[in-house]
Amino acid sequence: MQKGQIRVQTENIFPIIKKFLYSDHEIFLRELVSNAVDASQKLKTLSSLGEAKGELGELRIDVTVNEAEKTLTIEDRGVGMTAEEVDKYINQVAFSGAEEFMNKYKDANIIGHFGLGFYSAFMVSDRVELLTQSFREEAPTVYWACDGSPEFELYEVEKKQRGTRIILHINEDSKEFLEAGRIRSILDKFCKFLPIPIYFHDASAKKEEVKPEDAGEGKAEEEKPINNTNPIWVKKPSELTKEDYEKFYRELYPFGETPLFWIHLNVDFPFHLTGILYFPKIKQSYEIQKDKIQLYSNQVFVTDEVKDIVPEFLMLLHGVIDSPDIPLNVSRSYLQGDPNVKKINAHITKKVADKLEEIFRNERSSFEEKWESLGLFVKYGMMTDDKFLEKANKFLVMEEVGHPAAGEEKDSEKEEGKEEKKDNADRFYTLDEYKAATEALQKNKEGKQVILYTTDPVQQDAYIQSAIARGLKVVKMETLVDAAFINTMETKWDGVHFVRVDADIADNLIDKQETTESVLGKEDAEKLKSLFSFPVGNLHVTVEVKGLSEGNAPVIATRPEFMRRMKDMGAIGGGMASFYAQMPDEVTLTVNGNHPIYQSLLKETDSGKQQKQVRNLADLALLSQGLLKGNDLTSFIGRSVDLMQ
Repeated sequence: MQKGQIRVQTENIFPIIKKFLYSDHEIFLRELVSNAVDASQKLKTLSSLGEAKGELGELRIDVTVNEAEKTLTIEDRGVGMTAEEVDKYINQVAFSGAEEFMNKYKDANIIGHFGLGFYSAFMVSDRVELLTQSFREEAPTVYWACDGSPEFELYEVEKKQRGTRIILHINEDSKEFLEAGRIRSILDKFCKFLPIPIYFHDASAKKEEVKPEDAGEGKAEEEKPINNTNPIWVKKPSELTKEDYEKFYRELYPFGETPLFWIHLNVDFPFHLTGILYFPKIKQSYEIQKDKIQLYSNQVFVTDEVKDIVPEFLMLLHGVIDSPDIPLNVSRSYLQGDPNVKKINAHITKKVADKLEEIFRNERSSFEEKWESLGLFVKYGMMTDDKFLEKANKFLVMEEVGHPAAGEEKDSEKEEGKEEKKDNADRFYTLDEYKAATEALQKNKEGKQVILYTTDPVQQDAYIQSAIARGLKVVKMETLVDAAFINTMETKWDGVHFVRVDADIADNLIDKQETTESVLGKEDAEKLKSLFSFPVGNLHVTVEVKGLSEGNAPVIATRPEFMRRMKDMGAIGGGMASFYAQMPDEVTLTVNGNHPIYQSLLKETDSGKQQKQVRNLADLALLSQGLLKGNDLTSFIGRSVDLMQ
């Protein structure tokens, strides 16, 4: 029997382990199980090289919690250790003090550093025992124990089976790690895809007795590992089917909907990277959850905080990434700045862009059907990543609002069959396609192509129909990122200007100056303008009288593009931008002097009735913009009833 002192400044090392090295105490189990996996994998390698003799037998890891005895045991059937190896890897720990430890490992990946991972056991234990038998036939079984002080004991014991057993005597502050459910959840979190089968046992659980006759019929419950040792990301894509990918997605996210599609990552040079990234369905409600991508290192779960590895615009993806080349600090929890991380980030961006372009080119109809979910990724990426923007310009699509006015042609369409696609149904344009389709009618006086858009096809329907009647094409821009996307693309795309369909009367949306002359004389026009000049809630209203066609509404409320955009951006931007959010809404009331209603309204002798009629016409226009609220809306309803009496 040997007793001695661990040859490090352990009075300094243990506090560091407990307070700094691992911020989450539960990580001790990941470290110990990972060590057991390393030992098992090493034995496989030695056996294949002929250095380990005899049968490998069943390579497995057993984790047993015993609440009564206050112990947690991790046992493997791997290479084991000799007394000399225990002294080297446990007692010496390959460094001489706390300061050197900090300097040596602050930027290092500790996977494979047995000593560091092993000492995490002392975060939760009063005492740790180790029983190990080397694969070398002549080596004796070795027992080692330590209570977290610099002192240890080391001696030979009766021969045991090959491998290592670590027994943790859990301390009073860590009693949670004696709960079977807690241990099982940690194993599920960190060890779900480790390559060696892991079996979990609760020594305190009552075991069902199996009757002799049942045992003969195989009715005894079959022991099953808690992990999937061969996840699909370690396989070749050619070996996998659509069903395999969808099944694995359900394994990762049991309550998730079937993903739109996926990308299988498999890189060997200049870095090692495997994994599968899934594009999830994103509902219109934007119930978005981040941190769905899980980072692994050699199938060991590390973190779901992957913002440095995955481009920001792809943080909404789901799936797994596995790379031993990603540098991690000693707790494996925080990524460090490193050239490999930047290369991996760029590679993932390229793979995603290539996949999207491939689907767009080969399965355009399917791509367009998925655009409601894909659009958010694509637009966010185009705003934040210039390399992605360059590729995405080919497959960004804009959905045109359908030509029929609300309610029109519906019955006839039903009779002709729902499956038949109509010429005037909604369709999608790439930027180049939209430019070609609108070349003749949608260039402004500066020679810029005007992209007309709607943020709410239902509320802005009257404006949309008015634009369509003039042969203009209106596209939908109604997602979470579109306000920022529009502003950004105007700086990145040459010769393009976005205008919302309600920014002006239809005749002026493209900045053309042709107008129909008003049938009203100058005096009547001034009188009409005066009648419509009244305060409206918190709005800043500008009134103009123009000669529009009789088919236009008597009053049209529009919101000038620039100020409305500034308010929209201010509402989400904060800081200086929030100044604009506090400003009143800018509204232009365009009074259509050619509408027949004004012939009688201007002749109305009852001034009270005349004012009510004028106010109602203005309120109807404001209502179409969603700007009539509160007391103004209540007054409008009461006034409408009065006019009907």
